[in-house]
Amino acid sequence: MLCPHCQHDDSKVMDSRDAGDGIRRRRECLACGQRFTTYERVQTRDMMVVKRDGRREELDREKLIAGITKACAKRPLPTGAIDKLVHEVETAVSDSGRQEISAEAIGQLVMERLKDMDRVAYIRYASIYRDFKDVETFKEEIESLLEPQEPSEPSNQLTFLEEELVRRPRRRRGRPQKQPSAAPPQEAARA
Repeated sequence: MLCPHCQHDDSKVMDSRDAGDGIRRRRECLACGQRFTTYERVQTRDMMVVKRDGRREELDREKLIAGITKACAKRPLPTGAIDKLVHEVETAVSDSGRQEISAEAIGQLVMERLKDMDRVAYIRYASIYRDFKDVETFKEEIESLLEPQEPSEPSNQLTFLEEELVRRPRRRRGRPQKQPSAAPPQEAARA
């Protein structure tokens, strides 16, 4: 393992932990003393991607990350969202049980997840992936996103809080106002 700081090829493992789909190792370079983290994943088999022109090449995780990162550039996404998306796509591809998968199928998997994650990133990715021929096709895709859809489950967890805040009256600053006292329950029964 090459040190990312000095490129020395000898390091010692300081700590190893399970990272779900692999092992996370904390290493220390024996030359410069700097620490860095590596991740090891089991590679079960090489997945081949069939391109539109019929060429075949290995599924390249870095290429997938680069394409999604371009689509998500300058978008307010949580840390690790792209890595999670790539991991979900890789898992779906490997769970398919096939040795080869079309580039189109991978693109569809990415677009499905981007559509739920960030609509602007989805449009960016779709514009390159689908190769829109004219502005009308691009416009139709955007309009399909704007159509109201019935959510099967709540997509925004803050919805209930926002409704509660709207219904609750605002408190005023300063001294609390006295509320007119209601008649005691015994007197109300006599009247």
